[in-house]
Amino acid sequence: MTPDRRDQAIRAAVEQGLLGGDTEPVVALLDIAGIRAGAASLRTAFQQVTDAPVLHAFAVKAAPLVGVLRLLGSEGLGAEVASPGELALARAAGIPPDRIVLDSPAKTPGELRAALDLGIAVNADNAQEIDRIEALIGALADGTVPASPMGLRVNAQIGAGTIGALSTATATSKFGVGLRDERARDWVVRTFLDRPWLTRLHTHSGSQGLPLELMAAGVRTVYELAEEINAAAGRQQVDTLDIGGGLPVNFATDEETPRFADYAQVLDREVPGLFDGRYGLVTEFGRALTAKHGMVLARVEYAKRTGGRPIALTHAGAQVATRTVYAPGAWPVRIAAYDTKGHPRTGPDVVQDIAGPACFAGDLLAEARGLPLLEQGDVVAALDTGAYYFTSHYAYNSLVRPAVYGFREEAGGGGIAFTLVRDAQTMEEIVAESGGAHPDALL
Repeated sequence: MTPDRRDQAIRAAVEQGLLGGDTEPVVALLDIAGIRAGAASLRTAFQQVTDAPVLHAFAVKAAPLVGVLRLLGSEGLGAEVASPGELALARAAGIPPDRIVLDSPAKTPGELRAALDLGIAVNADNAQEIDRIEALIGALADGTVPASPMGLRVNAQIGAGTIGALSTATATSKFGVGLRDERARDWVVRTFLDRPWLTRLHTHSGSQGLPLELMAAGVRTVYELAEEINAAAGRQQVDTLDIGGGLPVNFATDEETPRFADYAQVLDREVPGLFDGRYGLVTEFGRALTAKHGMVLARVEYAKRTGGRPIALTHAGAQVATRTVYAPGAWPVRIAAYDTKGHPRTGPDVVQDIAGPACFAGDLLAEARGLPLLEQGDVVAALDTGAYYFTSHYAYNSLVRPAVYGFREEAGGGGIAFTLVRDAQTMEEIVAESGGAHPDALL
């Protein structure tokens, strides 16, 4: 999202009343054209290095909104789901079963049975889950092989990135089978040889803060494992490699780096044979597809000064930017300042805090940040928040989920048009979620 396009959208949001009055002190915006462009760049990046079939399955957890999933579906993407709720969202968005991948590390028998009934791809996490799937397959009439493609998730154990909590390929990560554990690799090979219905391998090494070369090392490990299994089987039993996602995002500037093409080229260089057409591929990018194409706008309710430092009290805090509030060093968010009419605020930078509405002192979008001095009624924009921010609501203080709008340029230069993606949460919904139908339950 270019600065000019961002400024235009924010001014239009203020002028059209999306942000204002008592009911809409915070709102989220998604750039429709930007999301489409991101999907196109992902497709093109892999088309430039392989003719093999590639399913790009968007990681639903990054932006669990039906409208986003349907938009990406219209661009040819599928969905990677990790819970019954995410599966329901993908189905509501019209994503066909053959473009859905189930990756939850804690699937219940009911979830697995539903996946088999739908024919969606399943990546098992561990030996116990393999046994559970095998029992379900054995229960099928006449020994029918399930329509669902079946795979196993492995952990290449390549190490952590700069954010430990998000690193999925450490020695003790909870995900998948650790290949460097004693006798684990031999177990994986034997498990595939004994179960011809296992035809996929899955790994997810990428995460924010992980170098592309380290991500590629994880993919190389699973590729080499597939080659070993197929050689032992004397045929190509493993026909698809799910290489996960986790492409890092630049949260420091407007520049979109690294690019999907950068990663595809690193894979092409570091994993010879991956793109030669023998393996179908699945990717599971999420953050990199939507983060740069979303923002949260919040009104400055009060501007005050404490201890000599200016503080802008806004309506965007932990409920929309949970990671930033609790781990600001790992997840700093860029803030842009606008006046009451939605125009960029000018003036010298003044060190100030941008605070949220939650009742604890650390509820800060930014601390000691240099910005033009904000005043009551101004607007702040939290940038690059199109993934894992306003869609992953934190209900502290029973703060409402904000409305989400998509925006696009009207034909013929007619300005910005907005479409409602998700309604703002109502007080009635908050009460209902908090047991309002059972007020006497504990009396």
